[in-house]
Order: sequence, then C-alpha cells, then structure tokens
Amino acid sequence: MNNLILIRHGQSLWNKERRFTGWADIDLTPQGKFEAEYAGNLIKDLNIQFDSYFTSELKRAINTLKIILKILNKSEKKFNRAWELNERHYGDLTSLNKDEIIKKHGIEQVQIWRRSYDIAPPKMNPQHSYRNDIYNKIKKNKLRESESLKDTFDRVVPYYEKNIEPLILSKKNILISAHGNSLRALCKKLFLISKEKIINFELPTGNPLLIRFEENLKIKDYRYLDKKRSKKILFNV
Repeated sequence: MNNLILIRHGQSLWNKERRFTGWADIDLTPQGKFEAEYAGNLIKDLNIQFDSYFTSELKRAINTLKIILKILNKSEKKFNRAWELNERHYGDLTSLNKDEIIKKHGIEQVQIWRRSYDIAPPKMNPQHSYRNDIYNKIKKNKLRESESLKDTFDRVVPYYEKNIEPLILSKKNILISAHGNSLRALCKKLFLISKEKIINFELPTGNPLLIRFEENLKIKDYRYLDKKRSKKILFNV
C-alpha cells in the first residue's frame, strides 16, 4: 500500500485579509507558518518514507513544503515545482477584498465567480499591478487571464497523470503542497466528485489529507490528520 498526502498551504496574508489571491505571490502569515509546522509534525508521526514532493510556483505553497521538509529532516531543495499546480487564476478579482466585492456586485454574482464549476471571473486587465513575470516561461496558448475551476482541472489533472500518477502506480509515497482550488480539482479526479458536489467541497489550510491506495490506484481509505480542523468530506469512495 502506498500513500499520497495533499496539503493546502498554511494561512497566507491575503487569506487573513479575505482578498482574492490566485496567482499573486503572497507569503504565509505567522499563523500559516504555525499551521505548516503543526502539519509537518502530524506527517512525521506517520513514519512514512516519502519518495517525491511536489508544489506550485507560488511561495505560500513552496514555503509550507519547506517547513514540512525541515521537520521531516529532508532537504529543503529537493522537490518538484510546477505552475500547473498553482492556485486558480482569479483574473481581475486578484487582490480585491471579498466583502467589498460582495457589496459592489452582490453575493449571488460573487458566489458564481467563486464556486461555479465552469464560469471564470472577469479577465485580468493587462495593466493589473499583480501580473507576475515568473509566468513568462508558460506557453501563451496555455496561459489564461482568468480561470474557472474547470480550467484549473484541465491543467492540474494532465500534470498529475503524467508526472505523479505513474509514481503512485510504482508504489511511491508522494506529498503535494498546493492550493485550495488546484487540490479541489485534483480531488475531483481522485474521488470522482461531480461538478455539482465539488462546489461545496473545500480543504482547510494546513491540514494534511492522507489518501492510501491499493493496487491499480484504487483508494483504500482517506482522512485528515488534524481531526479538530477537518472539513466534512462530502464524497464516498
């Protein structure tokens, strides 16, 4: 039996300030660093020998992983970074306060932008202050100015199937530190969650989700390591 751990990065500054973050490269708060440390100790207690580590190109996920690796006494440099594991791109909503956007556009419209499966927020203005040059290496035909969860799924899942799934098939233990929506997209694939149910599924920050596989990628069981901070899992295996 082999293991996959999914962890959403610890609380970021914009999580705390209730701002749309997306691809803006915002770091962890002290609380977020504590969550990562706590998660690292929970993972350490499992006594699992991990073979590979994956994260996004965003520092809040990278630094969460580095904190965990330090606790596991592993090299903080030996991991795989991929833009495909980045958070969902929130387009022109990036950096805006969620409560202020609700006042301006109404809660129904904001909920559509946040939680619908295939409707993206308004595209990012070319002059937006949070455009980031780390994406220059992304082929223009793959780069979007805004993403729905479906768009996120369409980049996360092919990357997973090409780079991570074969490792799991070969009985390797894997840890992925990523983001709320990129991990929601991955969970949609792993647990065969419908687009209707995925709307209500959310991973808490800094709480590792342990998934154990049998042969042929069949999921044996799964659980959050921090039971006190678990979100209700709305799907069945």
